[in-house]
Amino acid sequence: MGEGAPREHIDATGLKCPEPVMLLHAAMRRLSPGDELTLDATDPSTERDVPNFCEFLGHSLLLAEHHDGVFHYRIQKSQGEK
Repeated sequence: MGEGAPREHIDATGLKCPEPVMLLHAAMRRLSPGDELTLDATDPSTERDVPNFCEFLGHSLLLAEHHDGVFHYRIQKSQGEK
């Protein structure tokens, strides 16, 4: 895997709050600091929840897009979290 390539992908399409963020939180625990993951979700609440999750825990929200009913996120785990 190349540098900066996402190490994990979460497909949370069809899941409702709080499931997408719960999956995101569990995945972030598995990653090393600086690793990235992608998340696809269809629940509109992720537009609020994912940025809040990142801000609260210090992760970097690198991408937040919405296309054809699917929200796409790319997140980098905080360097300070283990």
